Amino acid sequence: MQFRLFSIPASGSPEGEEELNRFLRSHRAVSVQRELVQIGTAASWCFCVEYLPGSQPAPEQPGGRRRIDYKEVLSEDDFSLFAQLRDVRKQLAAGEAIPVYAVCTNEHLAEIAKARPATLAELKKIEGFGEAKAEKYGESLLKAVQTAGGKKQGEGDATGGATD
Repeated sequence: MQFRLFSIPASGSPEGEEELNRFLRSHRAVSVQRELVQIGTAASWCFCVEYLPGSQPAPEQPGGRRRIDYKEVLSEDDFSLFAQLRDVRKQLAAGEAIPVYAVCTNEHLAEIAKARPATLAELKKIEGFGEAKAEKYGESLLKAVQTAGGKKQGEGDATGGATD
């Protein structure tokens, strides 16, 4: 994955906005994080675009949204957990007779698979997972993460040592 940063004055900049939009149209963006940064009296929107290098933009779906192939974006271990989380989401949605995206989106599931949260507090750090969703669906999702083995292979344990 690669990253590209953009900064656009909060007061607006048609050139900066067009540069960002042109980049997003011509690359396969995995995620976009934005933050309003204020230094003194100057404020700017800062965007961090995570994208796949050398790839074409994802095909548009009805409604203008682009489809992301999470098998390409996630590591093999993360994708395996992502697939398990999708099954859990499907069961939760069926139990309430609601669409799966009302439980959480594929983007949320991908972030959970990458972050592998162990607690509700860690789950709530994922953008889009507030108090209500975490309380309603968090335990089921965290159980799937725990079943999948929690931390990824090669990550240190809580004491900072390597895991076997």
